[in-house]
Amino acid sequence: MADLARLAGVSAITVSRALAGSPLVNPETATRIKAIAEAQGYTFNVSARNLRLRSNRTVAVIVEMKPSPDRRMSDPYPLDLLGGISQELASAGYCVLLSTRAGGDVAAVRGADAVILLGQGAHEDAVAAVARWRLPMVVWGAPLPGAAQVTVGSDNRRGGALAAERFLALGRHRIGFLGDTAHAEVAARLAGFEAVLSAHGLKAAHAKPAAFTVAAGAKASHALLERHPQADALFAASDLLAIGAVRALTERGRRVPEDVSVIGYDDTPLAATYVPALSSVHQNLHEGGVLLARKALALVEGREVASETLPTNLVVRAT
Repeated sequence: MADLARLAGVSAITVSRALAGSPLVNPETATRIKAIAEAQGYTFNVSARNLRLRSNRTVAVIVEMKPSPDRRMSDPYPLDLLGGISQELASAGYCVLLSTRAGGDVAAVRGADAVILLGQGAHEDAVAAVARWRLPMVVWGAPLPGAAQVTVGSDNRRGGALAAERFLALGRHRIGFLGDTAHAEVAARLAGFEAVLSAHGLKAAHAKPAAFTVAAGAKASHALLERHPQADALFAASDLLAIGAVRALTERGRRVPEDVSVIGYDDTPLAATYVPALSSVHQNLHEGGVLLARKALALVEGREVASETLPTNLVVRAT
């Protein structure tokens, strides 16, 4: 840069500003400096610049989930979230470093400017683990009372309430819930669900699936139906669990929706194409990803950032 400054007859700081596109440099001077830089084969040493700026222009995205044959990383969650995140970060000139919680020991992850955590984990253990990295952090999930981290998520409590209201409108009164409330989002869905039922003198039977998969949903549904064979409605904390519930009901000779109504959560493309098409609570994952990225960048810039909750709505289909 000092050599370019000598050749152009300007100061090194003027060269730096011109190459960075600063409006502080006269356009004609900037054009001349860029032409000299190109003729000399000059390029930025990105690593050196990042070291000087104490920035890698990278945001680590940590996915908190265990992939399995019927719960893949290519499913809408987390892929739609990742799409929104990548779109926003790329527009701001940042790179996305994708990893899992186990990748926290990798130097590139620890050297990121910020971290976005997709999934709080059971009992918020993932949040606690990533918080120890001491990076600016934004989390996808349910806001927790008194928690320090910034969260972006859907209105889980309202989503649960919408499912209960739909069951009541259909005249259902023997109602079950499938979900692991160790996860804050699931607990919020159940809280909204039960608040509406309680106001009508009803209480839901619970079953705890071992994972967010179709197989786990079917197994948990069988267990619930053994205890409550006359159940006439099931609300599942995810679409995969709901599809598992439909499978279990079919295996037991129960018709959906004639005998039992089923509602899932997430409103994934699979829900719309499944037979029968699955009624589900919709959350806008792509928009959530965009917000996660914007808030992560705001934290990097030292700005104050608040948590945000996106609206949910019930998509009624055939179940």
